[in-house]
Amino acid sequence: MEWVTALNKVIGFIEKNLKARISAADCAREAAISEFHLQRGFRIITGFSLGEYVRNRRLYEAAIEVADTDRSILDIALDYQYETAESFTKAFRRFHGSTPSQVRSAGAGQFASLVVFFLPAAVSIHVTGGSAVDYEVVSLKGFTVIGFEREFSFEDSYSQIPKFWDEVWGAPFKRLWDGKKPETDVEKAVVENRIGEFGVCIDDVGGGKFRYLIAGAYKGGGIPAGMVTFDVPAGGWAKFRARGALPDSLQKVNTFVFREWLPGNPDWDAAGWCSIEWYSDGEPDSADYQSEIWIPVKKRQ
Repeated sequence: MEWVTALNKVIGFIEKNLKARISAADCAREAAISEFHLQRGFRIITGFSLGEYVRNRRLYEAAIEVADTDRSILDIALDYQYETAESFTKAFRRFHGSTPSQVRSAGAGQFASLVVFFLPAAVSIHVTGGSAVDYEVVSLKGFTVIGFEREFSFEDSYSQIPKFWDEVWGAPFKRLWDGKKPETDVEKAVVENRIGEFGVCIDDVGGGKFRYLIAGAYKGGGIPAGMVTFDVPAGGWAKFRARGALPDSLQKVNTFVFREWLPGNPDWDAAGWCSIEWYSDGEPDSADYQSEIWIPVKKRQ
């Protein structure tokens, strides 16, 4: 399915189910795309995570009901998937800056000054053609990576994954960065497998979460405690090259992929359930640092 059409189908599905329990997995099934690509693309194009968007739409529609009906606050809260009036009021005030009771008592004339308007999104992308982003589609043989793994929520992964890198790349391996020889099995694995060359996102967990590996190409041998391996599948992969300091350079390429390349490409669709970040040697904050994003793709029918 064409990318923009898929996102608009998700938005329509959300609108029909604001008062029902829906998950990112439900939305992905509705649009026939992977949850991982949906979550990533939705955030880049709309500026909101999928969960944020659903919450904001519910709170706006709930504000209308609070102002225009005499239904109890609890009934409205339950309709919009809040378990108690208290949790609803807390979320309502955090989003709108006012409480449900304030909105109800103020009257129609003051509604606009007490609530944040959040109307349904409409995704429409104008693809201008041509781009300075360098990419190629290649047939990649399957290979195995080894590294450190952690699960992340789609909701906060943008802020939490950099902290994971800082945690792994900080004190535990400071002696290696100081030029000393590896001593433990883990230190040897880090050096021998060039761990840190890849960041691998794997969408096979469910429940709004995915796995992320700080990894390198596995050269064989024992797998030290605390480390895991993952088999990267063979197939077609689009490799998008970035040049410049991290994270801005990769973020710009990510934006290009989901705002321009996927909507406007006549030949390829995103496929699979993982993606890869490739990092070169060198200083990540330098202007000429090189990195890549690899996206599995399939030929359009």
